[in-house]
Amino acid sequence: MTHRVRDKEPETAPGASADIEVPGRDITPGRGRLLEPLGLTLVAGAGVLFVVRPEYYAAGVHLFATWAASLVQ
Repeated sequence: MTHRVRDKEPETAPGASADIEVPGRDITPGRGRLLEPLGLTLVAGAGVLFVVRPEYYAAGVHLFATWAASLVQ
């Protein structure tokens, strides 16, 4: 699963501890507990869909290529 770390202060040495309290840089613990399994489920579902119904994958690629070509013009 995702491992979150705190950013170091810009003025600290490369080997300094990352546990320095900096206002405005707090990371909310547990924020990705719901989003990460949801994302993994969506990716797994897309993989299964790619194997079971490859024509959907081809249609998606065609749709994306058509959209990208319309941006170029």
